[in-house]
Amino acid sequence: MRATSDRTISPLLAVVLFDGVCNVCDASVNFIIDRDAAAYFHFAALQSDVAKPYLTQAGLPSDFLDGIVLCEEGRCFTRSTAVLRILRRLRGPFRLLYALIIVPRSLRDAAYDWFIRKRYRWFGKSEACRLPTPEIHARFLSSPQSRSGPPKGAG
Repeated sequence: MRATSDRTISPLLAVVLFDGVCNVCDASVNFIIDRDAAAYFHFAALQSDVAKPYLTQAGLPSDFLDGIVLCEEGRCFTRSTAVLRILRRLRGPFRLLYALIIVPRSLRDAAYDWFIRKRYRWFGKSEACRLPTPEIHARFLSSPQSRSGPPKGAG
């Protein structure tokens, strides 16, 4: 997915933006890849240049690192809504968790924010990435200047 000349985002792909140094975020991307048989989702690190137009579209600052962002169907979703919308597309029983969308967003997001604040302490950070297979690597959006890459364990 690329930004067009008028800075709108193509709605053809679903893009998951994730914190590229967060171990739990890397594990989450691997979890998604393993259960996304249709390869619906594509990925980019929040720290990458590729993420900037998506963050702008979502109304988020360019240095946003407070969790996951999902851009699909021309719209961007954050926090618990992003997680639930991702889960509904995955293979297996995880899609049933989308039913939690009926819980008021304020409650869902409060729990999500609590977890996000503790993620580095509980799961740590990492600078290392494992090389993915070519098929999985193709699902990561990049630009010539981007230093983003797939999470460790992808592939």
